[in-house]
Amino acid sequence: MKHIDRKFLKTPVYGKRRMRHHLAEMGYRVGERRVSRLMKLMGLRAIYPRPRTSKVHPDHKVYPCLWRGPEITRVNQVWSS
Repeated sequence: MKHIDRKFLKTPVYGKRRMRHHLAEMGYRVGERRVSRLMKLMGLRAIYPRPRTSKVHPDHKVYPCLWRGPEITRVNQVWSS
């Protein structure tokens, strides 16, 4: 566990696969499931870029809300079609 912790402090982008490969290079015979379980036990999660699903185009215009009725205060209060 100390080797996993040391390597994770140096390279927090390593997940279970890379960490297992690193441990195998050091001479430890461990599987991905064991490395995954140990990393979960220590509270370690690899840092990776999240998907950017919405990219706003700079030329698109932002339109104002045209609702003139009472203030919306709860779910399903106002519907549109």
